[in-house]
Amino acid sequence: MTEIMTFPEVPARYPAAPAREGSTSPITIEDDASPLVRLIGRTLRDSSRIGHAHEFFGQTVGTVGVRSHDTPQAATIVFDGETIEVTSGVLVEPDSAVVVDLRARFASTQTPTGDAALAAGTLRALRPPLPHWREAARHFWEVTRGIPGIPEVLIVDADGRDGPERGQFGDGSTEYLMAGPADLLAGVCSGADDFVASLAAGVRVKGTLSQMSVMTAASWRVRFAI
Repeated sequence: MTEIMTFPEVPARYPAAPAREGSTSPITIEDDASPLVRLIGRTLRDSSRIGHAHEFFGQTVGTVGVRSHDTPQAATIVFDGETIEVTSGVLVEPDSAVVVDLRARFASTQTPTGDAALAAGTLRALRPPLPHWREAARHFWEVTRGIPGIPEVLIVDADGRDGPERGQFGDGSTEYLMAGPADLLAGVCSGADDFVASLAAGVRVKGTLSQMSVMTAASWRVRFAI
């Protein structure tokens, strides 16, 4: 399913978030960026922020074409040893090309072509580990609570290894509940997973139809912008 929707505004060519473990490569996206470009940019920023694949950032030179396995979406990542730039389409022959499942956290679906090391490093950078579900839910709430119409309280019930756990964020009379496996909740709250796809995978929600619409918009903000 092609993710072409109305998205919250994001600054064009935004700077990378500061890394925790030495990655200092600025990450930029083009003006009027496509959903795929935004998704790649946000994911690389998450990796940079937590120091994931830090040995790859800032030391790589080359271009990587990234294509969706089931939609026409494509993007190019340019590494120049200091910065990383993400643009729409694959307009020139890249040094490496990967085909990924955008609804499976950039899982590779075909054998990469071209520079194998460059492809492997890119795929690793595009698959940062998920945060704990509670950390992800707190981040989700902080990023989205200013959206008009969003419920005053977000309740998250996670089915973890040690049994059910609950997190509550916000204060007020209107509530929205998300429940399900901890990994899926971490995925959707961090932006790694598509909200609608997560419902099919096992995330359960409780709220009004208008709240569902607002929470869907909130998930887009987390997934496509920081």
